[in-house]
Amino acid sequence: MAVKIGEHIDLGEFPLLLAPMEDVSDPPFRYVCKQNGVDMMYTEFISSEGLIRDAAKSRQKLDIFEYERPIGIQIFGSDIEHMRRSAEICTLANPDLIDINYGCPVKNVVCKGAGSSLLQDIDKMVAMTKAVVEATHLPVTVKTRLGWDDNTKNVYEVAERLQDIGIKALAIHGRTRAQMYKGQADWRMIRDIKRNPRIKIPIFGNGDVDSVEKAAAWRQEFEVDGIMIGRASIGYPWIFREIKHFFETGERLEGPTIIERVEVCKTHLTKSIEWKGDKTGIFEMRRHYANYFKGIPNFKEYRMQLVGLQNQNEILEVLEEIKDKFAEEVV
Repeated sequence: MAVKIGEHIDLGEFPLLLAPMEDVSDPPFRYVCKQNGVDMMYTEFISSEGLIRDAAKSRQKLDIFEYERPIGIQIFGSDIEHMRRSAEICTLANPDLIDINYGCPVKNVVCKGAGSSLLQDIDKMVAMTKAVVEATHLPVTVKTRLGWDDNTKNVYEVAERLQDIGIKALAIHGRTRAQMYKGQADWRMIRDIKRNPRIKIPIFGNGDVDSVEKAAAWRQEFEVDGIMIGRASIGYPWIFREIKHFFETGERLEGPTIIERVEVCKTHLTKSIEWKGDKTGIFEMRRHYANYFKGIPNFKEYRMQLVGLQNQNEILEVLEEIKDKFAEEVV
């Protein structure tokens, strides 16, 4: 059975989704993930306040490209009317769906009453979601957590009530807000929601999937409709193709060679510069180098060079040097 969001988004039998990540899942990063088989992606989360104020940074995050489809624009905020208006703005950007972030745990989002803060006020969460659903013809989905803390794991109620007002899919991160990203994600409640006979929408699991083996085991154990992968894909977009290959063949795919790591890193850099311009594109790419070359012995010297350079051609020269030096080594 194919997993469908609404009537028109067909994600195949068991989709792999790229989690929306602030300062990570921008178009350059999405490009290399799409090249490696991800089934659906989202923008970085976008502030509803920024959208209605027409802030340049928020507007830029609305950029989506045809090759990225299906893609969702993710929004967050604390004011219901502003969320409704931002949904209208997002609809004009023509994504495939709109996703609401009720999961972000970071302090500067939560203290403004947005993100996972709404897990403390389910009535407001429901009212906000209803306003967004009614503001667009697009499918609306939600990403959230198990609850605010161990004493208020209310995701069962969240799932039922949000489905009742019209969301078309729910992604659940297996931690509470209090846990942030610490400890282990607990997917048992996600499985319980999937088993609830009232729940008809797709349920996606998120949190700690960082290997082919874990993806395969958790697919069976927790009965989700698909898996959303975030941090494990940073610097390693190949995780999507490796998991898919394992699902299809039962065999492990060889990891990327040094040559492939360098080529994908170069593509990411080029796309970053194309989208953001030389200065910002080069600067923001610095956070990715260590991840692309994780596990290479004595790489620190090269990393220091890469993060210090401000010219694209010089960076490409260093990347070529890395390829030549480490091409024979298996990482």
